[in-house]
Amino acid sequence: MRCLGIDYGTRRIGLGYGDEIGVATPLPALVQADPEQRWEALAEVVRARRITDLVLGYPYNMDGTAGFKAKEVDAFAAKLRARFGLPVHLVDERLTSYEAESTLARGRRRDVRASGVVDSRAATLILQDYLDQHRPPVLPDEPEGA
Repeated sequence: MRCLGIDYGTRRIGLGYGDEIGVATPLPALVQADPEQRWEALAEVVRARRITDLVLGYPYNMDGTAGFKAKEVDAFAAKLRARFGLPVHLVDERLTSYEAESTLARGRRRDVRASGVVDSRAATLILQDYLDQHRPPVLPDEPEGA
């Protein structure tokens, strides 16, 4: 299992990577101005990392209803499936950007946000949540003499 976590945005796409070890790590965000260049950069990450699953943050409201960007994310998920032929898992992304941004000094947040660091941290949180939910259960040690 090689998963790519994605925090979708119209200007930046945050990325995180995780595998069977179960630890998500941030990757550089896709910040290309041209959307087609972002798709090409995303395709390169998928190829280079031999991704098997895409984990996409889904914008739910605090009350659990789909957020205003849900239709846009649904369309992005459909394009991911069509372009890469990989499973796309939707994961609740509520408060991930807030949590990712809260780790930064207030004075640096605006500069760092433009770089995509916050988006990739959010993608990593989304992916870690997915990995934690899909980790195989830990089996107790076998009793001696079994």
